[in-house]
Amino acid sequence: MDIRAGLLENGILAALLNDALDRWRAQLEHVDMPLGHVLYESGRIMSHVYFPTSAIVSLLYVMENGASAEIAVVGREGMVGISLFMGGGSMASRALVQSAGSAFRLNSQLMKEEFERAGPTLRLLLRYTQALLTQTAQTAVCNRHHTLHQRLCRWLLLSLDRLQGTELVMTQSQICWECVVRSYGSRAEVAEPSVIHYKRGRIQVVDRAGLEKCTCECYAVVKAEYDRLLPNALAA
Repeated sequence: MDIRAGLLENGILAALLNDALDRWRAQLEHVDMPLGHVLYESGRIMSHVYFPTSAIVSLLYVMENGASAEIAVVGREGMVGISLFMGGGSMASRALVQSAGSAFRLNSQLMKEEFERAGPTLRLLLRYTQALLTQTAQTAVCNRHHTLHQRLCRWLLLSLDRLQGTELVMTQSQICWECVVRSYGSRAEVAEPSVIHYKRGRIQVVDRAGLEKCTCECYAVVKAEYDRLLPNALAA
């Protein structure tokens, strides 16, 4: 794959200066991200960081009893593995592919070396980290104070922003699990039929404006922070 063309599909890679890309180009590896693939488990040392281009990765906090809750989603706007350059060396969460696609991955040591140069790449990654932390905090607030319907609409909008197009591909059981939705028979109560259409693992947004009206203010807060800190990351 042409890395020059591919990097434009990821907001972080597209924003890097040429000298940083020159140092990374030979080591950036294009990889498939199959549905349900686990990139990291909590507490494991990270060998690579990932820059999704057409996949969405869910960051999940896993309890001792095996129960989990989603704390953030990462797609074409960013990267998976911020703990590496923040000094932790390992993730405190599980990173799971929730929508299949592809990504670039980079050796962890190269990422640490670039961060320690204390130049433009460091500032870019810190801005991204702030945006991701805003999403994580807003998710916690939303899950505590807003309805299931509002939370699901927020999740759909955040996921759509991290993909090209208007369709998500995932199973109904995934939707129920990610959003803590209970399934009634063979149908998940996710939104009005006039707003989205669900069939055989595909969610098609028919009315984006209508979906935005159904959600709470949390989506707008997260979107505004990404737009402020990474103005081109979620550009169509």
